[in-house]
Parts: sequence; C-alpha cells; structure tokens
Amino acid sequence: AFPTWSRNSGKKGCSAISEVVAREDTLNIHESIHGMGFKKGAPWTLRETQIFAMKETGTPDMHTDTRLSKAAWAKGIRHVLHCIHGQLSREHSDAEKSPNKLYRSVTCVPVTTSQNPQTVSEN
Repeated sequence: AFPTWSRNSGKKGCSAISEVVAREDTLNIHESIHGMGFKKGAPWTLRETQIFAMKETGTPDMHTDTRLSKAAWAKGIRHVLHCIHGQLSREHSDAEKSPNKLYRSVTCVPVTTSQNPQTVSEN
C-alpha cells in the first residue's frame, strides 16, 4: 500500500498522502466482476478499477488513460480479461478550481507474461 501517516512516531508531521508516488500493480478483475451479468462486464471493470485505485492511493479525483479502457474492452463487453497490469500514480493537480491538491492516474502497462505478477513501487 501507499505510505500513510504513522501513529507510532513520536513527532507529529504532515500526512504522506501529499507525496507524489507511482507503482505498478496487478488488478484482479475476475474477482470483482464475479456474478455480474454478461453485458455488464467491461463497464464494471472500469468502475472496479476506479474503486481499487481510490482505496490504494487515497485521492478521490481520477484520470483514466485510454490504454486502460482499450484493455478493458479488448475482448468485447462479455469476455473480460482476468487481470490487468496497471500503473497507479498520484500526481499534483494543475486545476485551480479543484478542491484536491492531488489526483490519481491509472494507466495500463503492457506485460509479456502474466505468470507470477509482482507489485513494484516506483519513486
């Protein structure tokens, strides 16, 4: 998970959620859409990706890359991929009207093999 504020440290400091962080992660789509109707597979893939990214990064704003949408819809609305490898990153927001300082960006990472996927933190 992304670094969060530690309660064990003796001094008070600012939250680590303000940091800009990126990491690659494997999104298990098959678990999240199990039991869903056939025609709701690909749309729910994108929703579950947003929910997963919000839990992991802790920021409500989200920018989805088109490569992620293309990967979700690659096999059609019914036959959704089991896993998608994505890069979750927190970035500074340039919009002045936005109440949030950071937004999360989710992009699809092409992978040669899906055997033994690992989560990789990038700083």
